[in-house]
Amino acid sequence: MPTYVYECSKCNDVFEVDQRITEDPLNQCHCGSKGTVKRLIQPVGVMFKGGGFHINDYASSTAPAKTEEKAAETKTPEPTAPAKKEEPAAKTETK
Repeated sequence: MPTYVYECSKCNDVFEVDQRITEDPLNQCHCGSKGTVKRLIQPVGVMFKGGGFHINDYASSTAPAKTEEKAAETKTPEPTAPAKKEEPAAKTETK
């Protein structure tokens, strides 16, 4: 049996009612006012499982790439060691 959410415009009370689909919407609030109740539309939670759905086939392959790019952008460069001066090689005299 579906759960419907109603709101009273007089007392601003929001409440849920379990009703059959075939029943008429409520028109009276718990506060006693008539004609001030309206049914609110609620989002439905849908979970797509298995292959063949766009969200499952493509979303996971693009998400890690974006996080790797962000990690590369925020990564601070490592300090480099100062260059070591090379001494010239000893000259050998040839006679």
